[in-house]
Amino acid sequence: MSKTTSLFLSSVFFLCGVILGLSGRDSLYRGSAQADHLHASAVDQIYRQLAGNTSPFGDGSQLLSKIAAITTPSVVHIQSERNTKSGGLVEETGSGVIMTSAQAKTPFVVTNRHVIADADMHDIRIQLHDGRVITPTDVRSDEKSDIAILMIDEPNIQPARWGDSDAVNIGHLVLAQGSPFGLSQSVTFGIISAKGRRSLKLGESNDVINQDFLQTDAAINPGNSGGPLIDMSGRIIGINTAIASNSGGNEGIGFSIPSNLARYVTEQLLVSGKVRRAYLGVKLDPDFSSQTAIKLGLDRVRGARVVEVYRDTPASRSGLLVEDVILFFGGVEVLDENHLINLVSLTSVNSTVNTIILRKGKRQTLPVTLGDRDDLEARSEAPLLNNNNKQRGR
Repeated sequence: MSKTTSLFLSSVFFLCGVILGLSGRDSLYRGSAQADHLHASAVDQIYRQLAGNTSPFGDGSQLLSKIAAITTPSVVHIQSERNTKSGGLVEETGSGVIMTSAQAKTPFVVTNRHVIADADMHDIRIQLHDGRVITPTDVRSDEKSDIAILMIDEPNIQPARWGDSDAVNIGHLVLAQGSPFGLSQSVTFGIISAKGRRSLKLGESNDVINQDFLQTDAAINPGNSGGPLIDMSGRIIGINTAIASNSGGNEGIGFSIPSNLARYVTEQLLVSGKVRRAYLGVKLDPDFSSQTAIKLGLDRVRGARVVEVYRDTPASRSGLLVEDVILFFGGVEVLDENHLINLVSLTSVNSTVNTIILRKGKRQTLPVTLGDRDDLEARSEAPLLNNNNKQRGR
């Protein structure tokens, strides 16, 4: 039995004990059938029991409190201002988390790009846990992942620590921290509701192609963007970025960029100021149906179906053909075309990856040496990558 299962079962048994213990409440209440309060002696007895109680609820509360204590000093509130094309002024608020890296001489704040997009550096204000307000010394961002880093040079900073988002499973407990509605140092609690959420429409922008979101029911509201999602070891396993809501507030469906993706992008930004993305040079089918899958020799829809191969690209040089279905990429099973887009673009440029395909009902392996996405986008025949396209290139 897992520790988490044991915790919940213990909690259930504890509640049952409380209910059974109060089943004889007639002796605790005053004689009147209409009485609505306990004898003073009974109240004293219950307070003594609660003071000495070591229930799983109490242990869990202490654990959450410890996590909040070590992570809260690392969470910041961010305000930015930018001028609109019409001459107006727009203010954006969000959150961020202080991190460090061997690639950086000073700490930096990780946040969402949309929190500081189009703002001049001197128009970005970072409020630290202790009330200090500072401005970044440098700003680097990547719109395709919606990640930005704000370099800071300030003493007495407490960085947080990265966790492994691949090790997080559905049902795992998490905390979300940030500044919802400007309320700094807020902490909410929930679980991982789902993994691998892709093809989300994030606001008015269709530029975010690296989508592999964690979904959580921990309360995330406007202002939480850029704040951390934290596991029960106190480590950052996500950067909160969006909510699905009809009202504009929390409805129990929040999305967080996995830490492994955020960390990869962050390291690239630190090293070169931009993210180099690899590419194959194919157009994929976003409407891959069951009927088509069966015709191609699959028992169900899986992988990514190639509908066009661009000439003089890694795909054409490796021998990929139209109607090939890419099933595995670098040992990872491909779930759909968006999953493949994410896998390819976050693989090192010029690396050679074994790709397992299905061709005419038979599997075969093709080694593919990936190219630089910037080279493809400079060509007139480059496939577009926004969510309005029926067919998406990679």
